[in-house]
Amino acid sequence: MTFFFQLFITGLALGMMYALIAIGFVIIYKCSKAFNIAQGQIVMIGGYLGYTFLVLLHMPVWAAVVASIAVAVVMGLVIERLALRPLLGKPPLAIVMMTVALAGVLDGIAIIFWGSEYVTYHDVLPEITVQLGSVSIPPSSLLGLIVSVVVVAILMFIFRFTKRGLAMRATAEDEQVTRSLGIKATMVYALVWVIACVVGVLGGVLLGGVSGVSPPLSEIGLKALAVVILGGLDSVGGAIVAGVMLGVLENLAAGYLDPLMPSGGGLATVFPFIVMLVVLIFRPYGLFGLKRIERI
Repeated sequence: MTFFFQLFITGLALGMMYALIAIGFVIIYKCSKAFNIAQGQIVMIGGYLGYTFLVLLHMPVWAAVVASIAVAVVMGLVIERLALRPLLGKPPLAIVMMTVALAGVLDGIAIIFWGSEYVTYHDVLPEITVQLGSVSIPPSSLLGLIVSVVVVAILMFIFRFTKRGLAMRATAEDEQVTRSLGIKATMVYALVWVIACVVGVLGGVLLGGVSGVSPPLSEIGLKALAVVILGGLDSVGGAIVAGVMLGVLENLAAGYLDPLMPSGGGLATVFPFIVMLVVLIFRPYGLFGLKRIERI
């Protein structure tokens, strides 16, 4: 039973990181009805920023997190102003293709600045271990869980109880109506991309502390996309629930099912997608997605 709870707790921390990254997908989809294919690359950049600030520059953890957020804010503003604003009002497919190109650009930037070697920085994180009975939470997982919960709580507060959050929700419902009410769509889209970059970079910093950083870290975007589809494309709360669910299930599959495989593993990698496919068979709009009815 101790082994189960150990996997559950670390899976919970992993799932909250997935949820944090998935929120970036959700808010962009809600406002533009397009997927941000480059979200995984933003996560990878975040991991390399964590390595740069913590290992190369020897900054304390709090300063590294603040510096990473500052870089993410600038990144979001630059991406929105130079790449996405010219596409305002264009079909969603144009935005998707732009994010595909953006993913390639970010991959190239990462290789130019950091190369393609695998790097880690979990040994520079605070040595804080919580013992719950016979279950111990590793420092990297504990830090990831705390930061993810705090950031998600702040974002939920912004979305529900601030004017900026109300503007984002209104723009997601009907952009033309919000423009007629004096809300600037360009301001909303800039804020949306800033938030997407901040949660992506923070997710990358946290994941880098747990599993290290290399260019394949960008593949985490596929798992985050699975989280979004499972929870519902337009539901922030659904992304949180689905992220925790997939994180726990992935960890349990790694602990219990992978040892039974003839090759000795690999099932945990595809397990989130298997769960997503099964759920979508019965709920095509996701667990918490809105079922939209169109009248002809």
